[in-house]
Amino acid sequence: MLKLRFALLAVVSQIIFTSVLYAEDELRWLIPRAMLASTELEIVWQFNLPMSKGESLDRLFLDGNRLYALSSQNFLSCINRADGNVMFAGPIAPAGLPVADFESYKGGLITMVGDKLIEISADFGIKKTTTSVTSRAVCPIVRNDSFFYIAGADKRIHVLKADNKVQVFEVAAENDSRITSVLAEQEFVVFATEAGNVIRIAPDKAVKIWQFNAPAAIIGPVVHDANSLYFACRDTCVYRLGLSSGDILWKCQTQGILDVAPQLGGKLVYQRVPDMGLVAIDKTAGTFVWPVKDGVGLLSESGDKTFVITKGGFVTAMDNVKAKQLYSVYLGLPVKYATNTADAKIYIADAKGRIACLEPAK
Repeated sequence: MLKLRFALLAVVSQIIFTSVLYAEDELRWLIPRAMLASTELEIVWQFNLPMSKGESLDRLFLDGNRLYALSSQNFLSCINRADGNVMFAGPIAPAGLPVADFESYKGGLITMVGDKLIEISADFGIKKTTTSVTSRAVCPIVRNDSFFYIAGADKRIHVLKADNKVQVFEVAAENDSRITSVLAEQEFVVFATEAGNVIRIAPDKAVKIWQFNAPAAIIGPVVHDANSLYFACRDTCVYRLGLSSGDILWKCQTQGILDVAPQLGGKLVYQRVPDMGLVAIDKTAGTFVWPVKDGVGLLSESGDKTFVITKGGFVTAMDNVKAKQLYSVYLGLPVKYATNTADAKIYIADAKGRIACLEPAK
């Protein structure tokens, strides 16, 4: 009997020990698997970024097949978004220097560090070039194959040749308004201003193609999809313009003064509205589809479903056909996220550098 008791005690101890180890292992990750039990979401991978004392995750963003994480110490990690493996990592600037928002070009990254234009290689995260910019950039720098376009504090766009960074021309709005964003492709360049102007110019010379005048400041960036441009205006409306003509295709009035640009999905435009949340707007008709109270931004889409992150730390799944909520799962605070429009995968993280990739069950 005594031997049996010891045997039973050993078994129970092993169970408890195993459970504790499992619990501790679960606590290491951002998302315990049990948290998703009532949803269709599954964990694809999780990863913990190495962080030094006092360091935190500052930004999370996607570019193609890569997920980038920038820390408060300006340490940039590039992660394969399919499997969570680190592709490269390293500091891109001394800690404390301001790093502007990133723009991508052919797999590489462009940003401003202080007064320096920095290009980061797509292969190894190595700085390819560093160029001093005389006029402080007021919005992200963009480029195409031929030119860089830098909107300066002097209310002009400085256009530099891509190969040698020599300025070839500059352009400004006729009313000399401050520029809020620049959109550059090989075939066109569009910029917006605080006076409410949206202006298309030729990409290689200071020639205006058309100009649209909204009644208030444009909240950049202007985004495009096929032959349409979309932007938020401080007159409370989201606009859609024809790229070729600049004609207004629709405008959708919200219930607040907008302070961020819209995000584009497959069939919907997503706009955050202060004191309301995230609203979905039909791309074709310009009509409201649904709101998510306290919604912050788009995570991803899966067929006729949209996944939204809220400022309360929830992931909310919305049925776009029935315009109703399917479920909402609490992830905790604070939550960082990356918008993914390529597939249904969801990328979230916390300030500690714990990153998770989720996906709806197939």
